[in-house]
Amino acid sequence: MNKDNIIDDWSSEWGRLEFVEEGFPTNKDIAMKREIVSTESNGNYSPLVVFQKSINDNIEGKIKVKEDVGEYEMSIQSQVEKEKPYKCSQCEKAFSDKTNLVRHLRTHTGEKTYKCNYCDKDFSYNSDLELHLRTHTGEKPYQCSQCDKAFSQNITLVSHMRTHTGEKPYQCSHCGKHFTRNTYLKDHLRTHIGIKPYQCNLCKNAFTVKQSLVNHQRIHTGEQPYQCSHCNKSFSQNFTLKIHLKTHSGEKPYKCSQCYKAFTQSSALVIHLRSHSGDKPYQCPQCDKAFSQNTSLKIHLRTHTGEKPYQCTHCDKVFSHNSALTIHLRIHTGEKPYQCSHCDKTFSQNSDLTRHLRQHTGEKPYQCTYCDRAFTVKQSLIKHTRTHTLEQPYQG
Repeated sequence: MNKDNIIDDWSSEWGRLEFVEEGFPTNKDIAMKREIVSTESNGNYSPLVVFQKSINDNIEGKIKVKEDVGEYEMSIQSQVEKEKPYKCSQCEKAFSDKTNLVRHLRTHTGEKTYKCNYCDKDFSYNSDLELHLRTHTGEKPYQCSQCDKAFSQNITLVSHMRTHTGEKPYQCSHCGKHFTRNTYLKDHLRTHIGIKPYQCNLCKNAFTVKQSLVNHQRIHTGEQPYQCSHCNKSFSQNFTLKIHLKTHSGEKPYKCSQCYKAFTQSSALVIHLRSHSGDKPYQCPQCDKAFSQNTSLKIHLRTHTGEKPYQCTHCDKVFSHNSALTIHLRIHTGEKPYQCSHCDKTFSQNSDLTRHLRQHTGEKPYQCTYCDRAFTVKQSLIKHTRTHTLEQPYQG
């Protein structure tokens, strides 16, 4: 083996050594002395290469490299280690200054010295407290350059910008789906492996995402922390409040290309379009029924399983879906949120208001197929139709 080749090979490896950290002097700044010590072993040279480098007369390192069966065993003894003299007594981490070590130790002790003046929350780091305080003050210093949205954290702005650029850098290795944030990808991956780490302590339901558990538990507690600023309605989830606010603004940006209807959400438009196409992609595995919405299928499946996960907190009644529980709770609270615009009557259900309004408008949408009579209520049409068919369903 040629000695000059040995020097060239290891000189090129020098730039890839892992202990060279950010801010370390470049190769041009390093004065190196190279020495080849060759020994005869079975007619072949075994190289022992010793690099000595000195930087500003205060950092010295030694690298000893041996060749053994085509692989190099590297051992590094460097004064660079002295750049991180503050070592954690609980783990292997080391730090360049004492302040960072003190901060790190709080991850082991659980100490939270920074307390919020507005609520009872406390934090291990001052930076975390500063971010939290913005939830009280409403400060949002990070402004989007593409729209009027602003954010309390820079990382949230970075994620938001991807809604403009369309960038989705985080890809699922199982199905190929892309996501704007790494946390969304982690949550999604649980749908493949079936992990649901967030268990409700009041029922058997479990969830892949923590926020889904938080939202679910409000069914049990009745908590509705999101209050409408225009009326007295409140909601258990923020996105539901956002949808509701559009009923005040009248905003319906999603328009059907087949008819005059418009919607506040794109998902509602997608579901509506199936009423034109007749598409029912959600098939019940227990019977031949199919549905245009996945939520409708889930509710229907409970007719087979008998599951009623929604428990009234005032009595022992249980329900198969949340909307039925919401309506039932108004019996206990006396709430009647649906106001007639023609008179002073109020109703606990929107469907009751719709039927009532027909008394003012004279609308009779239920037409008899046997004669020219029409009715404001479907049940009245059913009763009338029996006079034609002579059906007697309640015969003793």
